[in-house]
Amino acid sequence: MTSPINPPFRAEHIGSLLRPAPLLALRADHVAGKISDEEVRQAEDEAISQAIALQLELGLSSITDGEYRRHAYSDSFTVDVFTGVKIGSTEDRNWTYSNVQGQTTEGRVPIVVDRLEWPGPVNVEDFEFVAGLAGAGTPKVTLPGPCYIHFRSGRDNISTDVYPDLDEFWQDLIEAYLKEIGALYAAGCRYIQLDETSIAKLGDPKIREGLEKRGDRWDDLLEVYTDVINEIAQRTPKDLSLGMHLCRGNKGGSWQAAAGYDDVASKLFRKLDVQFYFLEYDSPRAGGFEPLREVPDNKTVILGLVSTKASALEQIDTLKQRIEDAAQYIDMDRLGIFPAMRFCQSR
Repeated sequence: MTSPINPPFRAEHIGSLLRPAPLLALRADHVAGKISDEEVRQAEDEAISQAIALQLELGLSSITDGEYRRHAYSDSFTVDVFTGVKIGSTEDRNWTYSNVQGQTTEGRVPIVVDRLEWPGPVNVEDFEFVAGLAGAGTPKVTLPGPCYIHFRSGRDNISTDVYPDLDEFWQDLIEAYLKEIGALYAAGCRYIQLDETSIAKLGDPKIREGLEKRGDRWDDLLEVYTDVINEIAQRTPKDLSLGMHLCRGNKGGSWQAAAGYDDVASKLFRKLDVQFYFLEYDSPRAGGFEPLREVPDNKTVILGLVSTKASALEQIDTLKQRIEDAAQYIDMDRLGIFPAMRFCQSR
């Protein structure tokens, strides 16, 4: 088993890290108006520099800023970017988050009130900061998946005055993503990860019920969502490494969905024109490894086997066994490992 020189790597870093307590305290001061934008940016710079130094010390090949500058996973290029998107919330049980105690928290709902127009580069400055400290490592940028807004909003929350035809909504969104990716590429970025949480959630009966209530069939959306991602993937530069991360929504120890990859595996692995996948597999909610038999021979899967949701550290022998279990369905040479982490809310 050899280590690749280009992404993805055998041991990967999904992108987000637990925010340091001092940074969270300064963020709270910033929200309260006690410190300036410049002061919080400087604090973020210092925290990110320390996080990158740790990644390099550990020998990781992919280097990120830990998403320390974000308040939610979608902040980097979705609801915070488009002036035509407002944020609401819902306590509808089909879209809330749950924890092990059975407690629920409300879900966010994007409301589209105007056209989605690219405002100019959003992530380039942050990429350049990481690239300047990454040394021999490969700086990686993570972007929320393009299906996030529609998955959370549905047709009823996308203005029919602005978008009487949803195809226009999708084309505006696709063009915005291509322009952002193009700006990152021009700045030297060669590694991008799309965090598309929507697809893995389509297997959850609760989510399907919510979709049916608003007039959507999960299998129809799977077709639309994979079409949208493909149009982006097929129009990106060929020397750009483009991977996709999937999870079921994680926010403060809570999750939005529980379902395996079984029902989406064929479209996910065979139809999508992405090179590799980061698959959440750190809890029974993710199901078994059997869907990996659908992965074509030219694609790689990075297994999210290390949990950030529990304090107990996984045993090496347990991780080895799980990798061997997965290798029953996909060749070992096309597997890697990463901590299954995606923070939806950080304050």
